[in-house]
Amino acid sequence: MHDDDAIGEILVPAEDLERRVRELAREVSRDYAGKDLVLVGVLKGAVFFLSDLMRHLEIPCEVDFMAVASYGSATKSSGVVRILKDLDAVIEGRDVLIVEDIVDSGLTLQYLLRNLAGRNPRSLEVCALLIKPERRKVDLRTRYVGFEIPNRFAIGYGLDHAERYRNLPFVAALKD
Repeated sequence: MHDDDAIGEILVPAEDLERRVRELAREVSRDYAGKDLVLVGVLKGAVFFLSDLMRHLEIPCEVDFMAVASYGSATKSSGVVRILKDLDAVIEGRDVLIVEDIVDSGLTLQYLLRNLAGRNPRSLEVCALLIKPERRKVDLRTRYVGFEIPNRFAIGYGLDHAERYRNLPFVAALKD
């Protein structure tokens, strides 16, 4: 599979992902010690990152998932978001950490933050594995960031193109 012609330059090697996820878990464990933490994974892309992050946390936490779809072309978000799967947990009065695979324009995340803030959590923060600063359309505070990547279509470690390549152990650019 790694010799697929669509897999371009490696943007984040597997060992860098592993190291950074452990560092992020240490930061989250420190910052949320003694708190009532709920991790909200955004499906499907964040599954790999979320499960690796959780395994390295040294504090108790719960996990829940949301699935959202943004209308727009295959590679660009329009910011018009529809919830496909909502949370099962009640987050009122709890500390919520949204775990995202990638923050691109920020429009989908902005919608999620507004939606979840309306449910009165005690705190609401974001942990994103990847951000693309060049593509950002809205000013969002992302408390935890794994890596900044260039404005390329990224695949691997949960990120897909037409539902393929999620299982790559690294993050690569999709060849044009």
